Amino acid sequence: MSQKFVVVDLETTGNSPKKGDRIIQFGAVIIEDGKITGRYSSLVNPLQEIPAFIEELTGISDSMVKDAPLFEEIAPQVSDMLEDAYFVAHNVLFDLSFLQEELVNSRQEGFYGPVIDTVEMARILYPTADSYKLTDLAVREGLHHDRPHQADSDAQVTAELLLIMLEVIKALPLVTVKELAKLSEGLKSDLHLIFDDVLSMKESRLEILPEYIEVYRGIALKKRAVIRKLNQSAIIYPESVAEKMSLLQKAFSGYEIRQGQFVMMDCVREAFSKSGHALIEAGTGVGKSLGYLIPAAIFSLESKKPVVISTYTTQLQEQLLFNDISKLAQVLETTINASLIKGRNNYISMARFEHSLREIEDNYDTALSKMQILVWLTQTETGDFDELNLSSGGMLFWSKVKNERAIFLKTKHWEDYDFYQRAIEKAHNADILITNHSMLLADLVSEKGPLPNYDYAVLDEGHQLEKAAGKYFGKSLDYLAVRLVLNQLGLYDQNQLFYKLETLLYNNNGALGNSRLHTFEINQLISDLVYETEELFKLAGTYARKALKNKSYGSKLNASMVPDRDNRIWTALKTTAERFYFHLKDLITALEGRLDEAGKSPHAIQAWSNQSLRRLFRLQRIWKKSVLRPGPYSWTKAVM
Repeated sequence: MSQKFVVVDLETTGNSPKKGDRIIQFGAVIIEDGKITGRYSSLVNPLQEIPAFIEELTGISDSMVKDAPLFEEIAPQVSDMLEDAYFVAHNVLFDLSFLQEELVNSRQEGFYGPVIDTVEMARILYPTADSYKLTDLAVREGLHHDRPHQADSDAQVTAELLLIMLEVIKALPLVTVKELAKLSEGLKSDLHLIFDDVLSMKESRLEILPEYIEVYRGIALKKRAVIRKLNQSAIIYPESVAEKMSLLQKAFSGYEIRQGQFVMMDCVREAFSKSGHALIEAGTGVGKSLGYLIPAAIFSLESKKPVVISTYTTQLQEQLLFNDISKLAQVLETTINASLIKGRNNYISMARFEHSLREIEDNYDTALSKMQILVWLTQTETGDFDELNLSSGGMLFWSKVKNERAIFLKTKHWEDYDFYQRAIEKAHNADILITNHSMLLADLVSEKGPLPNYDYAVLDEGHQLEKAAGKYFGKSLDYLAVRLVLNQLGLYDQNQLFYKLETLLYNNNGALGNSRLHTFEINQLISDLVYETEELFKLAGTYARKALKNKSYGSKLNASMVPDRDNRIWTALKTTAERFYFHLKDLITALEGRLDEAGKSPHAIQAWSNQSLRRLFRLQRIWKKSVLRPGPYSWTKAVM
């Protein structure tokens, strides 16, 4: 690139130039024609004491700046340096605001050219990075950063990072750069100028895509990896302590001998070999993940039968998949087909994401998230949300593009690129299948669960299984969920689903047909159900506080906690619950009648109404079971 970039970093006495904070060090690196062509650095006398915490952070003391020039003395040189250049900084608004204030106070013209924020740039180009701090990005790219929080060192590292990221943009597929250029108009810095320049360059040349990239429906994706089996030699379980030590020391550098781990390995091995069960309590420091992984992997390879490993934390799942299993496979000189599968909502829906790209975007977080995902799709093999580092606003966007069953959106053309289905397919061919307790239990209660048939499983952190099991084998009613459904339905004068359904029927028929209930009567049913909902959860909260003697049980009232049902409040609670149930039943019956009349209505409106009705049915089924017979159920967020 032929542009001139001036990469700036400042050290200051505080965070606010408007409150009198001043620059104590100025550092700049000049880039021209894609190369570093100059550097400038100077301490600056702020004419005020440097706070102790700033001195500790930067290493710059009052004595060091005592004889340094005032900023107004270096201001002309700084102003000349910035002429016809991009102003670049890591968190650019901080540095630019300070510099503008100092330039104006020094009777220099402020900087009004294009600005580039390398934090914003890194978020887009490194969508899976754990952190966007300069020191962390330097480690990621192998850059030498010997003096963090010194302006000259920070400016040098930021400049080197900028050059790397410019090359990353050039290496992106043309279709990706084209989308990034469109979305970048809404960013905080002027990255659109960079993307536009790269786009013009790429459009002027014949593009040859890397062999690992394919383009489908205008979106660049990483191709699916082809799994190749190595010639598998005989796998022998290490019986003796010496053999176990040798295997572990070869696979894991710095391995420390743990006798308890060897005992655990043999225990797991015996349970698998005899098709039995083992309940193991492993103390801290035993190294339990390797204690069960090694015998499980060897047993799976020997028997050619899959072993499921269910954990409670995502961090452990990733450690097993990306670290432990790959190292073990190298030592065993074989391929261990390992797969990680999570719930459907953890994976991106390409149909939803493609649809989102057609929407005109004026929300910053959404535009940034779309850009991150476009880059991520050229890197990911899994489509797993946990790989991404999205902002809180980006989390809201993810809820729009996550993989879930669509009612209106056509998804057939993306079937071959469904990451969730790919994960299921991979799971059915796995030697070791890694999942979590929730997924394992969801599979058990589902008629056609996503997991393959299996006979052998390891439940890591088994003490957490009971908590997860309550979700899948119990029934719960959540206050916010009930109110969400009722709010979506709405009263007639709130212009929500009920109003739209009534308007649809009136417009089509000129009247409300032969329905047994008038609009006013259904409206009253909705109003009564809203009232009974409030009463129900208030009573549940009152009962919980009294029955549990004000003990802290969070926001859930669970049947297993209830010590005594033979009291006045419990009777009132049950009576209110029954009224809630029958109001709900009456409302569903009324709405079913309305939907029968909507036979000639547009399909989308019917589906929309039916979707809301299905939610009401689900509430009815849950509450009928909870009220009419004892069992594991809970009122969530009942204690208010």
